[in-house]
Order: sequence, then C-alpha cells, then structure tokens
Amino acid sequence: MKKYKNLLFYIIAIGSFALILFIILQLGKANLETGRTISEQVSGETAWGDFKNSLLHNIAVPFAILMLQIIVIMLVVKVFNWICKKIGQTSVIGEIAAGIVLGPSLLGLYFPEISHFLFPVSSLVNINLLSQIGLILFMFIVGMELNLNVLKNRAHSAVIISHASIIFPFTLGALLAYFIYEDFTHAHSGFIPFALFMGIAMSITAFPVLARIVHEKGINKTLVGPMVITCAAIDDLTAWCLLAAVIAIAKAGDFTSSLYVIFMAVIYVIIMFKVVRPILKNMADNHHTKGMTKSMMGGLVLVLFLSAYTTEAIGIHALFGAFLAGVIMPSNIRLRNLLTERIEYVTLIILLPLFFVFTGLRTEIGLLNSSHLWLTCFVVIAVAVAGKFLGSAVAARFVGQSWKDSLIIGALMNTRGLMELVVLNIGLDLGILTPELFAMMVIMALVTTFMTSPSLNILDKIFKKKHDEAALLEQKKFKVLVPFASSETGRKLLLLANYLVKKRQSQSEITLLHLSEGNPMHQYNIDQEEKRIFQPVQEEAHSLQQDIRTMFEVTNNFQSSIIKIANKGEYDFLLIGNKGYTYTYSDGLLGRFSNSLSYIPDYILSIIQNQIKKKGTFDAPFDDRTRSIISKTNMSVGIFIDKGLISMRNIFVPIFDEEDIFVGEFMERLTENSYVRIILWDRIGLSEKSIEFVKSVKAIKSVNPYLFQLWNNNIPVDSDILKKQDLILISLNSWKELDAKKPNLLREAPSTLILTN
Repeated sequence: MKKYKNLLFYIIAIGSFALILFIILQLGKANLETGRTISEQVSGETAWGDFKNSLLHNIAVPFAILMLQIIVIMLVVKVFNWICKKIGQTSVIGEIAAGIVLGPSLLGLYFPEISHFLFPVSSLVNINLLSQIGLILFMFIVGMELNLNVLKNRAHSAVIISHASIIFPFTLGALLAYFIYEDFTHAHSGFIPFALFMGIAMSITAFPVLARIVHEKGINKTLVGPMVITCAAIDDLTAWCLLAAVIAIAKAGDFTSSLYVIFMAVIYVIIMFKVVRPILKNMADNHHTKGMTKSMMGGLVLVLFLSAYTTEAIGIHALFGAFLAGVIMPSNIRLRNLLTERIEYVTLIILLPLFFVFTGLRTEIGLLNSSHLWLTCFVVIAVAVAGKFLGSAVAARFVGQSWKDSLIIGALMNTRGLMELVVLNIGLDLGILTPELFAMMVIMALVTTFMTSPSLNILDKIFKKKHDEAALLEQKKFKVLVPFASSETGRKLLLLANYLVKKRQSQSEITLLHLSEGNPMHQYNIDQEEKRIFQPVQEEAHSLQQDIRTMFEVTNNFQSSIIKIANKGEYDFLLIGNKGYTYTYSDGLLGRFSNSLSYIPDYILSIIQNQIKKKGTFDAPFDDRTRSIISKTNMSVGIFIDKGLISMRNIFVPIFDEEDIFVGEFMERLTENSYVRIILWDRIGLSEKSIEFVKSVKAIKSVNPYLFQLWNNNIPVDSDILKKQDLILISLNSWKELDAKKPNLLREAPSTLILTN
C-alpha cells in the first residue's frame, strides 16, 4: 500500500508543479512581451541541419578539443605501453614513441588533416600548460623518492661513480658542442650556454625509469641494486643543480649577471632546508595520529607550488623548485607514501602523457633530411653512450665493483627517458637548441633508454656461463620460501622451516621473504624498514644456528608477487602463515580455532581470511586468492595455523585420502632432520596400499623405530589425545574429510600444518 501512496504523491506533485510552470510561462509570454520587439533566430536549415551545425560547433570549441586530445593520447599511450610490455621494454619507451607518432613525424606527415583537427596550433598552449603542471607534480614525486640519509650512508663509492658518470659525458658534450655550434645554433645563442647545456643533456640519468628497470629485472635483490639506485639519485640531484646554474647563465646573458641568479638560488635552497623543512617536520609530527588530513595535504601542495613559483621567478625554472620541495618533505615514510599515492595516478596516467605528446609535436624527424644530419645524429648518440655508459662502468670498476656489476651500472646509468625530454624541452624553450638538434637529442633519449634492457640481457648471457656450476648445485638443494609480514610471524615460520632442514643445511636453503605494501617505484627509507623487519628474524636464525637468505620487496599486489617469486626461484616448498577466527559453529573449522592463534602477516591474512563463507571449513580460510596461490605455484604449499607452537616432539598425521602419498616425504624430512615422533592415523590403510608411502614409513623407522607409531583405528581419537600433540600434519584433502566427519574434534586441535601437493 505504501508503494502506491508514494507513486500517487509523486504523480500529483510533479503534475501540479508542471501545470503551474506552464501557466506562468504562458502568462509571461502573453502579458510581459507586449511592446517589445522579440526576434527569433531562424537559421533556414532543417531541424537535422541545425543539429548537425550545433554538433560541429560543439566539438570544435577549445574545451571539447582538449577532452578529445586527452582521450586520444591516453588510448595511443596505452597501446604503445602494451607493445613495449610484450617486447620487454619499460612503459616510458611506449610513451615517448606515442608522442612521436602523434606528432608531425608520422601523423602530421601522412595524415595532416587529422593532425590539424586533433592538434590545432591554438590548442598547444593548453596541452603545454597541463603538461607543465604534470611535470611539476612528477618532479615533486622524484624529489620525495630521494632519501638523503641513504645518500649519506653510501656516499663514498656512489658519489665517485655518479660524478664520474656526469663529468665524462659533460666534457664530451661540451667537446661535441665545439664542433656543431656553427651549424646547430641560433644566431643569438652564445657558445658558453650552448656548450654547458649540451654537457648537461649528455649527463642526465632517468632516476624513475632506472628504478623501475632495477625492480623489473630483480637487480634490487643483488648487491649492485642499492648502489646503482643511490648513484642515480646523486646523479639526479647533482645534474639538476648544474642545470639550474646553466639556466641562470642562459637567461642572464652573461656569467656575471648569472651570479646574482645563482646567489638567490643558493639563498633559497638554504631557506628551504633551514626554515621550511623544520616547519614541515613539526606539522607532520602534530598530525601523526590523525594521518593525512585535507588541511595538511593542502599545506604540502601549497609548499610545492610556492617553491615552483619562486624558482621560476628567480630564473632557474619551476621544475627545480618542485624537485626541491619533494626533497625537503618530512621523512615520515607513511606520509610520503600517502602523498605520493594521492598525486601520482593523475600525474602518470593523464598529465605526463600530455608532456610526451607535446614533446612529440615539437619533434620533427623529417627535418633530418640529409646524410650529414643523420651522421650528426649518430655521433650525438655515440657520444652520449660512450660518456655515460663507459664513464659509469670505468668509475664503478675503479672503486672495486666486478666487471659484471660495473657494466650493469654503466648500462643503467645510460638510461635517460623522461628526464632527458624535460631538459631538452627547457633547452628548446630557451632558444638554445634548434629544431634539428632537438629532434636528434630526442632520438638519442629514445635509443639510450631502449638499449638498457637488451644490454642487461646481453650482460646476463655473457656472465651466465661462469655461474652454471654453482647454479647446478643450487638446483639440488631443498629450497623453502617463507613469506611473512610481521617479524614475530617470520620467527615462528622460521622455527617450523628449521625442523624440516635442521640436520641437512648444506643441502637445503631457507629464504625469508617480506613484502611491504606500496609502489615499487617509491623506495624512500626502504633500508631502515628492511633492517627493522629482518633483525628479529635474523636473531632467531642465529639462535637456531640456521643459515637463511633474506628477500625484501615493495609491491602493490601480494598474491602475484608471491606466485612470481616462488615460481621464478624454483622453490620446493612454500610455507605461509594463517590465523584462526573466533569460534562460531557455522563458520567451519577455522571458525572453531580459538583466538590463541597468533601472528599473522597482513597480506596472508587478507588472502586467507578475506571471505569467510558459511558452508564448511574449506571455504572459510581458502578463498579464491588462496586457491590461486596454491594452483599457480609449482611446488608444495604449507599453510601453518599457529596455536602457540614452541617446539615439536610429537606430530600427529591423519590420513583420510588416497592422494596423501606426498605427506610421507614431509614425515621423512621431519624425522631425519629433527628426530620428532610421528603418530600416523591411517584411516584408509594407505601404508598398505602405496609402495611409495610404505618406503617413507620404513625410512622413518630406520632412523629410530621408536619415532614412529601407527595408531590403532579401533581406538577413537579424541580431543585429549590431540592436546598431547605439538603439531597436526595433514593434507588439504584429509583436512576437509576430517572436518566433514569429525568437526568437533578440531576445536581442540593444536598447531596445524596443512599441506598441498
């Protein structure tokens, strides 16, 4: 009845007011227009013609064109990013290529009408302004990624490598400028600004692109990874300071006048570090408990744009101010991550692609229309590679790096990417570069960035033969991967893994993996976080006299990272943790475990505990993501449910499924390595049916016959018996069967290790 009342009220209300509105309009037209000359616009077109003209007018207004440009740019960039991913290149290659394709080098050359419609000259101002905003936000993020404490700790070797990788190409760039000055400069350009700018353009390393490649290739897990990231960070910091000085000289016109600009810039840097930075730190400390509030976010963004405006006004470009604002942000990791997350998506997805296309629109490869120009382009590329690649590699070798690591550093430091394009656009805006030289330098940026991944692959193949023998030995080891989040969880899982390999450590390998939530690109304070997490685990390993390997990664997808690392590392066993739930009968088996279950990694908890379905034990802890890990990893998986495990002497092994033959291997390992006592509850007589399982039982008895007991099936198993055990070792299928047949038994179960084959 209520439904019809509401409908009746709706009809009466809308109808009444519509009638009143109609009467008002008619009265106004009849009474108020008297004595006025009302002209009605008549186009002379049909209704369809009026609509078509209106449509053509609407899509040609500046705002509509800008929206269309953004749509086209995002689609083309997405296509090229997909292509680059397929060929093993970073996305920045696709973004640069997309810009060139949409510019006069391809689209404008072969489809000029489409190019003029999509990118009319009058619209380039809008693209440029938005792209500059994107660059300011991007440089702010780059500044925040620099950890000054890490730079101090690794400064000795890293500074030598980094500054050598600047001075070598800088000098070669200035030398090249001497020979090409007359042919590739404007009449008003002086030699000193041109030579200095060519030096800077040859010296740039793309820190964000380098960091992305380092993580994609897994180099961050090697000793050379942190070194090369530190070198790139110092390179960025130094190069941008030098660029600020070069811009000051170029804008001032002579060196003496530029000293005033440089002096003002130095004063500004001092104010930012000595005045603004402490204020921001106090503000962050006061808001520590509240998190990132709107007012705090607004204040930090205001500092960013004030800094950018100030450096632009001084005469050293707004991007330097944005970079500096990022550097002086409070050192709180959580604050920097939150600030980055709020800025980077709109920057990387929308605004930066506009910059790539704007650069592409200014790049006319067709201007290189002679062999002389292409030869000069080749020389530019050769000078860039020789200066950066060889300069970095030689310096790295000098400070004690191996030839392989030195060449890896050289290949990575030769990456230019987006940062090079930023510098080149500044040079073009200042009138230092001609369009021809600008096109050559853009090609150089594309080539040097493109060659990084193939260079690393070639180096891997060259040096791989030296490690083949060691690799064969590694493959024979029983390798265990233990992902964890909290240190306490890592200690408990390490204790369990130790029981599997204790007496055969030379033939085994345990890797402790910590995955930290975040973006792999943002590595601020990562060393301190790694040390904090792993120190208690390493102390536990020392007390157990267990050798371990540690692996630390930042990821935004725990499930995919675990699967990728486990499969790539060719591990034999993946051991993860789980936590029980407060008991309610309908919640299934894990619902029956008490709250004494402890220590759960956040990401495993999210995987295992995410969806508690009320239709049995299997559904409660094993949601789609858990099953995905089990199904997509190429090894046995153990899910440890901890109920206060301290040591293991007695292990209870229920066998309810004929596929449990593989459980015998784990029984053997535990007995041979830790001399634990196995009580086998063989409900289906597997020890009589399977030859492989019989061999496992015999192997256990051969170690010590008193370490094995076959439970008499005529004696019921109750909770009192389970309470005397330290661990339940059970397969996933048997666990499901046990839950279905004896659900009440599991309420008092001790710590449990659930195995999948």
